[in-house]
Amino acid sequence: MQIRITYVVVRFLLDLITVNHGGDAGLRLEVLALRQEVRVLRRQAKRARWSSADRLVLAALSQHVSRSAWPLFPVRPETLLRWHRELVRRKWARFARRPRRPGRPPLSVECRELVLRLAAENPRWGYQRLQGELAKLGHRLSATSIRSLLRKQGRGPAPRHGLSWRQFLKAQADGLLACDFFTVETVRLQVFYVLFFIEVHSRRVFVVGCTRHPTAAWVTQQARNLTWEMEDRIRLLIRDRDRKFSRSFDEVFASQGVRVIRTPYRSPRANAYAERWVGTARRECLDWILVRNGDHLEQVLTEFVAHYNAARPHRGLQLRPPVPRPVAPLPTGKVLRRDRLGGLIHEYERAAA
Repeated sequence: MQIRITYVVVRFLLDLITVNHGGDAGLRLEVLALRQEVRVLRRQAKRARWSSADRLVLAALSQHVSRSAWPLFPVRPETLLRWHRELVRRKWARFARRPRRPGRPPLSVECRELVLRLAAENPRWGYQRLQGELAKLGHRLSATSIRSLLRKQGRGPAPRHGLSWRQFLKAQADGLLACDFFTVETVRLQVFYVLFFIEVHSRRVFVVGCTRHPTAAWVTQQARNLTWEMEDRIRLLIRDRDRKFSRSFDEVFASQGVRVIRTPYRSPRANAYAERWVGTARRECLDWILVRNGDHLEQVLTEFVAHYNAARPHRGLQLRPPVPRPVAPLPTGKVLRRDRLGGLIHEYERAAA
């Protein structure tokens, strides 16, 4: 490229010397011939392709072209300006491709994983709180570095509101009781209302009764029976805003020092533990049995609750039942099967040695 540009410049200088020493008549004839040649070439080629050397020569000649002569010049002023912008762009692009000086060293993989772990396990911690905790663990990071890392992972700043409902339930799981009603239809399409309670911490279920007419007196009496059985193990009770839970129902628990919390309107997820157990009872038991009457329903629920509390593994309890056995299972021995609800549910255990 450099050799080509040098050649074009030398050729241009020679042409300039020839023009200066030539006669006027010969120059006029040469100009007319060149104009005719240009017309012929323009008819044959749609667009001229100028090399870098050609652009250099035309840019030098444009400095001496008057305004009246621009229509005869091979290129327009806009084209010259575009060529100049292209040169500027290439210049800065060449600087951008140069290797940059090393800046702040990147975070190690261990440090990045630790920042993300602390932020995930403590969503209410701010950047400076995370910075202080990391300093205790031997990592010196600025709050800006922590913020940049979390933003890249799609995590914003720590929320300024309080606990979410899920976080509240987890924090208060010990001593938290949830209750609810669900309905069961018999083979004669009679509707029975089942009242149950569930301990959030242990997932233990108490089905206290079923009736076709859940009056306020009946519901209150079931609450008394439960409080006598559970004694001082309850601190909070969660219930929805069903009208079957009367004021006398709340007073039974309030007399035992239990705080009653009502869920928001039309928010079944706020009582998710109770709702989940209703789904489990239907999928694993009630959807597969034709209930004859109220007595039959009580027998079925009593059998299923006994299985659920003492034998069914629960994912929320590391695959342990809500009421674990006091004796550890034997590693060897014959495996026995126990059938419940006519063989609908199977339980397995090893025979005693």
